[in-house]
Amino acid sequence: MIRPPARPAPAGAVYFSLLGPLTAVRDGRPLPLGPRKQRLVLATLLARPNTPVPVDVLTDAVWPDDPPRTARKNLQVYVSAARALLGSDSRDGRDRVVHGCGGYRLTIDEGELDTLRFRSLARAGRAAGERGDLRTAARLLREALDLWEGPPLNDLRDSTGVAEEAERLEARCLTVYEDWAETEIELGRAAVAVDGLRDLVERHPLRERLRVAWMNSLHQSGRQAEALAVYDDYRQLLARELGLEPSPAMAALYRAMLGRGRAARPSAAGWEAAHGTALPAAPRDFTGRREELRELLALLGSPDERVVVVSGPAGSGKSALALRAAHLLGDGFPDGRFHVRVRREDGSARTPAEVLGELGRLCGVRVPGGSGVPAESAVTAASTVPTDSAVPADATVPAVSQGAADAWQRWLALHRALIVLDDVPDEAFVRGLLPRSGPSSVVLTARGQLAGLAPVHRIALGALADGEALELLGKLIGPGRLRTDPAAALRIVRACGALPLAVGVGGMRLAVLRHLPLAEYADRLGDPSAALDELVAGDISVRLRMASGWQDLSADDRRALGRLAGPAQEGGFTLDGAMEALGCGERAAIRTVESLIDAGAVTSPAGEVTAHAALYEVPRLLCLYAREREEG
Repeated sequence: MIRPPARPAPAGAVYFSLLGPLTAVRDGRPLPLGPRKQRLVLATLLARPNTPVPVDVLTDAVWPDDPPRTARKNLQVYVSAARALLGSDSRDGRDRVVHGCGGYRLTIDEGELDTLRFRSLARAGRAAGERGDLRTAARLLREALDLWEGPPLNDLRDSTGVAEEAERLEARCLTVYEDWAETEIELGRAAVAVDGLRDLVERHPLRERLRVAWMNSLHQSGRQAEALAVYDDYRQLLARELGLEPSPAMAALYRAMLGRGRAARPSAAGWEAAHGTALPAAPRDFTGRREELRELLALLGSPDERVVVVSGPAGSGKSALALRAAHLLGDGFPDGRFHVRVRREDGSARTPAEVLGELGRLCGVRVPGGSGVPAESAVTAASTVPTDSAVPADATVPAVSQGAADAWQRWLALHRALIVLDDVPDEAFVRGLLPRSGPSSVVLTARGQLAGLAPVHRIALGALADGEALELLGKLIGPGRLRTDPAAALRIVRACGALPLAVGVGGMRLAVLRHLPLAEYADRLGDPSAALDELVAGDISVRLRMASGWQDLSADDRRALGRLAGPAQEGGFTLDGAMEALGCGERAAIRTVESLIDAGAVTSPAGEVTAHAALYEVPRLLCLYAREREEG
C-alpha cells in the first residue's frame, strides 16, 4: 500500500516513494514508471534530490560492468521520460530535470518525495527531544517511520549503484527508529517498541544501538532474563564473526542491569557520549569559509567520498572547518563522529599505535593489547625524524600491528561513522587508519598536501577574504569599536595575513586592551620586528604555532624558506626571484619551490600557469618567523 504524503502535494503533482519499492502516484492513482533501466535512472536522481548527479554515476547505476557506446544517448532518453513524468515546475514553468556542468539535477519539493518528508520530520522530532518535549518528539519520529514501507528501493537493488543509495537510506531509517525507540523508553512506554526492535535486530544483527534499545525495552517491560540474553547472544556473535567484543557502553549497561534491577537506561544523548560521538565544541567565532564548508558537507554527504584532506598553513582554520562540518552532519553518521588529535601539546607527533588505541577506546573496538598495540606484537619501522623533534632521530616509531589494523578495518566496514584526524604530519602516518571499504568517512587536516594519498578529495585553505577577516575581528572586539576606525581595522587583519588564528589572537588581545586605539595596534603589527610579539593572548601564541609548522619542514626546506622569506614579504616571488634567492638553476629552484608547496609553506596560483609566469606567496607571519630563524 502506498501512503499519501504527510504534507499533501499540489493537485496533479506526482508523489514519489523510495522508502520501499520505487513508486509514484498522481491524485491517488499509481503511475507506470517504464522499463527497468528507466526506473534505475529515476531512482538515482530521486535518491540525490536537488543535487547534481554526475553522468558517470547514472551510467554506473544502469550499466555497472560494460556500458554500450550509446549509453549517453540512452540516458538522455531516460531523463526525457523523467521530465515528462514530473512535468514543469509550477513556480517558474522550468523543467524539473536540467543538465549542467555537474550532471543532471532533479528539482523536487518535500511534499513530492517521501525521503525529503522523512528527513524533515526526523529533524523536527530530534529538535523536540533536545528541548525536552519527549511526547512531541516521539510523535514526529513515529510519523517519519510511518513513511518507511520496507527496505528502500528493494526492487532495484541488483544495481550496485542503486543498492549503495538504498543502504544509505536504510541506515537513516534505522537511526530514526533507534531515536524513536529510545524516546518511547524514556517516556516509560517501552512495550510499544519491543516487537519492532526484535524484527530489526533479526535483519541487522550486528547493529549495536538496536540491540541496546531492545535490551532496554525488554528490561523496562520486566523481562530481565530476555534482556540479558540479548547481550549474551550479541557478545557471542561478535566474538564468532569478527573477534570483537561489545562496546564499553553496552557492557556497562549489561552490568547495570545485572546489579540494579529495572534501573538505568541511558538517554540517546548519554548513549552518544558513551560512544565518543561528543565532539569538541565547534568554535563559537567560526567565520567565513562558506564555499569550503558547503563543499566539505557535500563531499561527506556523498556515498562516493571516503577521505577528504583539508590542508593549509598553520593558523588557517583547518580544524575549525572540520569540526564545524562534523557538528552539522549528525544525521548522516549514525554510528558516531570522532575527533582525535594526532599531535601532542608540544607539537610532536603521536605514534599511529597511540592514535589507533584512542580510536579503539572511543569506538568500542577491541584491538590486540587493549590500549593500542602490545609491545611484543607491534611492527616497528625506522622513522626519519627531524633533528629538532622531541623524538630522537635514531628512534624507531611503533607502527600499528596487523591484528589491530584488521580489527579497526572490520569496525569501519560495519559502521557509518565520521572520523576527524586532526593535524596529520604525513601520509605514512594515516594510511593504515583510512577505510578500505564500508560507509565510514575520514577528514584529515594537515599543513602539507599529503600528496601521496590517493584517491582523496582535497580542500585547500588560504587567507580569509578581507570582509571575512573583518567580520571575525568584529565578533571579538564588537562591531561598534570596529566602526570607529575601519581603515585601521583593515590594516590589522592584513598585517595578520588574514589568517583566522592571528586575527583571532589579535582580537582577543584588543578585547582586553580596551584603551588601545586600533590605529596604534595596526602600527605595532605593521612593524616586522614586533608583529609576532604582539600576537599573543594569554597562553595562545602565534609564534609558537609558526614554530610547530617550521619543525615539520625538512632541514633543506627550512634553509630555502629562510632565503625566500625576503622576496616573499615584498609581495611574493617568481621563479626567477627564487633562482636568485636560492643561488641555483631553474630545475633546482622548481623542485625546491614545489617541495615547499607540498609542505604547505608556499602557495601557488589556483589555475594552470607556467612555472615562470606564476607568482608564489608565503603567509606573512610565516615569512616573519622564517626571517627570525634566518637572522638568528
